[in-house]
Amino acid sequence: AGDSTALRDVVLAANAMQPLILNIIKPESTSLFSNCVWALSNFCRGKPQPAISQVESAIPAIVDILRGDNEDAKVDALWALSYISDGGEEHIDAVLQCNVAPLLVEILGEESRMLTPALRTVGNIVTGNDKQTQAMLDADLLHKMQFLLNHERRLIKKEACWVLSNIAAGTEKQIGSVLGRYGCMAHVAEMAEHATWEVRKEAIWVVSNVATGGNKFHVQSVVECGAIDSLCSVMDINDTKMLMVALDALESILRVGQELGKDYCSFVDECDGLEKLELLQEHQSDDVYKKAVEIIETFFGCEDEAEDENLAPALDGDTYAFGIPQKQIDESFEEECPANGHGAAPFATYNFAAV
Repeated sequence: AGDSTALRDVVLAANAMQPLILNIIKPESTSLFSNCVWALSNFCRGKPQPAISQVESAIPAIVDILRGDNEDAKVDALWALSYISDGGEEHIDAVLQCNVAPLLVEILGEESRMLTPALRTVGNIVTGNDKQTQAMLDADLLHKMQFLLNHERRLIKKEACWVLSNIAAGTEKQIGSVLGRYGCMAHVAEMAEHATWEVRKEAIWVVSNVATGGNKFHVQSVVECGAIDSLCSVMDINDTKMLMVALDALESILRVGQELGKDYCSFVDECDGLEKLELLQEHQSDDVYKKAVEIIETFFGCEDEAEDENLAPALDGDTYAFGIPQKQIDESFEEECPANGHGAAPFATYNFAAV
């Protein structure tokens, strides 16, 4: 089963799962137990996934293993659970129905070899629907996030941000729960600006999901946590997708700022965001170019008009011409500033993912 998905499917089609589970429940020896749990993880592994009907009977046995004290078996069982949960809502429901959420959250609070597969499983679950995400929040998942965000391993930080990004893509109540966890969002915003690119990318998704999916008070809160600095810090990266994520979030923040009477435009200017926006008008990606122009014209246009009023009028024949007709501005801009698609990132997403 571990050699390929084709052979895995042959084994599953031969109804090997039930005898394997029986040997896990009542093993003849410790070594047999360990080998059977390892085999179980291979039964659940690989893409395309096996049908949930072929593997769901193993979930109660996996949960029993997690309640035991054999760490090697727990690690293999958690990887099996991560493979099962890495699917649609039906797969996630099958996992949650066995009341595994509290066990997973408990594992996330301490350093062990189980941490990575447990976090991956949690990340898979919160990619599901709002009800499935809420099941993890109800198990006090957010209580463990500071430990995960502060972890020395880059992979753990990345997946923790992935988990948060998926929670922040949920309901307003769920977004509020992320913001309500003291210090969590400020830490994410700091990581979005200063961490390694792989982590920054996931952290930017958290900021963006709050900014674009939250209500105006959520947006105000994320700005107070340093969101504008974080978003502006990535506006000179070579990653078109993440540029669009950052620009969409910034646009949402500036729009809310207008509604609340907040001068968020000055925040952008103070962290060199306006200068970076102007440079993005020359970006090769048409989407990035258009979004940058739209933000400048919508939120910073008044400043340009004020500067134009201070320009000395130019002679046009026998009369003074104040400024340049908008049509001429557009034409000259198109000639000097080509804009078509751009490129890739040093870093990448989502499931952030990462109760």
